[in-house]
Amino acid sequence: MSDDSIDERIQDAAERADLDELRRLADDGSSDAADQLIETATELGALDELRRLAERGNQDAADQLAELTEE
Repeated sequence: MSDDSIDERIQDAAERADLDELRRLADDGSSDAADQLIETATELGALDELRRLAERGNQDAADQLAELTEE
């Protein structure tokens, strides 16, 4: 799959707030999808998703989770 088509899928999934699709793309190795997944999960307050990513070693997710749970 081309980078352009992956970018389009990421953008479409972000517009729909489709965490499942973003997670699939991120798990397939797309760092852009991972970044968008963190952003969308943060906007939705999806703490479970942020926790899952943080437990897998994603520091950005851990930082967002810490920010959201401090409030």
